Amino acid sequence: MTQEAFRLDGKYALVTGGASGIGEATCRELARAGAVVYVADINLEKAKELASQLPNAKALHMDVTDISSVEAAAKIEQLDILVNNAGIAHVGDIAHCEPDDFDRLMTVNVKSVYLVTRGFLPLLLANHGSIVNIGSVAGQVGIKQRFAYCTTKGAVLAMTRQLAVEYSKELRVNCICPGTVQTPFVEGYLEKYHAHEKDKVRAELNARQPVGRLGKPEEIASLVRYICSKEAEFMTGSLVNIDGGWTAA
Repeated sequence: MTQEAFRLDGKYALVTGGASGIGEATCRELARAGAVVYVADINLEKAKELASQLPNAKALHMDVTDISSVEAAAKIEQLDILVNNAGIAHVGDIAHCEPDDFDRLMTVNVKSVYLVTRGFLPLLLANHGSIVNIGSVAGQVGIKQRFAYCTTKGAVLAMTRQLAVEYSKELRVNCICPGTVQTPFVEGYLEKYHAHEKDKVRAELNARQPVGRLGKPEEIASLVRYICSKEAEFMTGSLVNIDGGWTAA
């Protein structure tokens, strides 16, 4: 009998923003692969709810923008896999992106990756760990009305490459760049900015990907699992698009 591929038995994984969307799907998939999963989220109740549904998972309260919160969370005993998934969006061109908006996005989408990675670095180095940053096609192509978001996701790609080179023998560091994925994140965007025309804008979001639909969180999670597995041990410093053909068009 052939052993199942991409197993993560005995590995300890932590997913930021793990209680919903891509983070939730990733927690489920890594648990299915055999990993012990830390569901790290600012919403502890949602994290606990998800952890209770998984075979070997623990909820971990963490505000990725707060160094004290990150340091407290980093007192866990072991970590092999870190998925930097937490993030927020902003709609607006540079003229309509206020300094507070820009600072908030930089804090949540960029500084948090620095704080969390730095905080858990000793544990990851001890186990020749794997870091997966969740970036976006927005870090690779210009998207109208996404000035701050594109800026922050471009920074995540740069951090991924730098870390991969800095720790080339000690860690593997890769970045997944999704197109638009069907998550509560997207539904919140539609409700906030397009409440009167949700169906129209949703159709536009679908059409933006050449395959004609949004991605599924489970599709991103499956890629995370592969990247963290022993089958992907030659892979580091990679920026992997999973975007329905968006960046190819």
